[in-house]
Amino acid sequence: MDNYILKNAQIYTETYKIDHGYIEVRNGCIHDIQEGEYTGTLQTIDANGQHVLPGFIDIHIHGGYGQDAMDATPETLNLLSEKLLSEGTTSFLATTMTQSTEAINAALENVANYKPIDDKRAEILGVHLEGPFISEHKVGAQNPAFVARPTVQKFKDFQEKANGAIKIVTIAPEVEGAEEVIKALHEDVIFSAGHTVSDYDGIEKAVQNGLKHITHLYNAQTTFTHREPGVFGAALTDERLTTEVIVDGIHSHPAAVKLAYLAKGNENFCIITDAMRAKGMKDGKYDLGGQDVFVKNNEARLETGSLAGSILLMNKGLKNLMDFANIPLEEAWRTASLNQAIRLKVDDRIGSIKVGKQADLVIADSELNVLTTIKKGYIIDND
Repeated sequence: MDNYILKNAQIYTETYKIDHGYIEVRNGCIHDIQEGEYTGTLQTIDANGQHVLPGFIDIHIHGGYGQDAMDATPETLNLLSEKLLSEGTTSFLATTMTQSTEAINAALENVANYKPIDDKRAEILGVHLEGPFISEHKVGAQNPAFVARPTVQKFKDFQEKANGAIKIVTIAPEVEGAEEVIKALHEDVIFSAGHTVSDYDGIEKAVQNGLKHITHLYNAQTTFTHREPGVFGAALTDERLTTEVIVDGIHSHPAAVKLAYLAKGNENFCIITDAMRAKGMKDGKYDLGGQDVFVKNNEARLETGSLAGSILLMNKGLKNLMDFANIPLEEAWRTASLNQAIRLKVDDRIGSIKVGKQADLVIADSELNVLTTIKKGYIIDND
């Protein structure tokens, strides 16, 4: 792998922004970060004064570009991971759906056995198991026929199929068996409340038992009132909880996104896409979890009208957050990368621009259009 200098860049590090500087890349890693002009002899790549950010990490994505993790084929994962680079996503969790045990097992085994063709694609960090341990009263676009009650053994069976790759589990903490499972396994996996009718007290009790995260805040959860704050109230006021949000302006009103950001701050807020296979595709009819989804005007809905995931791009989600919450990129960038890396305990190697970490980088313009993505030092232009 060539060593080179990425020069003439606005660089967003963990602690400060460099308005004009360069990054030295050696053997796929960040070797040095400096302000000013580069005067050495290494090959240079000109960032042309554009923004250089850490590669985005999507911890909740079912698919895109015609592919879905539940397709359970290596070709699906290869194509999806290649295409995700175009939106700046350099790592992700393949996210499952509430389907039959056989279908979920097939998807888990596919991730466990997956061997990428090369390093010029987004890295699969593991699995987000969204269902089947949810409430039948808040299924959203999940298939109610396959909702199941959690047990420690059922989860261990899934984890065995995944060869330990399950990192996040969306669970309704009020359903039978959930309390036992969270208590028993919270040190091994991140439990996230979602597709739930739990009240505020129920979420707080689950947090005491080990719950750490909230799945797609505002969606498929109990609403806020001043006498019963619900999931929203717990999510926004409990500092022990991180929240993931689909920042597309469709799943949540821009003001609701701003409210969540103001409550959680830039260290406990994670942008996700919750994207399905129609991301990056034209309008039309698609499949999600065995159900027909109709995509039109940037919305993906079941025939019933229920929202069915999104077709959001990560770079667009970050730009939306900046616009909705009226915050600068210096403040917002970590909601698409470092926060996720810290939760998944991979921040020692990815998630920020720091000497010693992988050269997973995004070059974007002022509107956050992705111009170039760099994965492990490999340069992929977004033509």
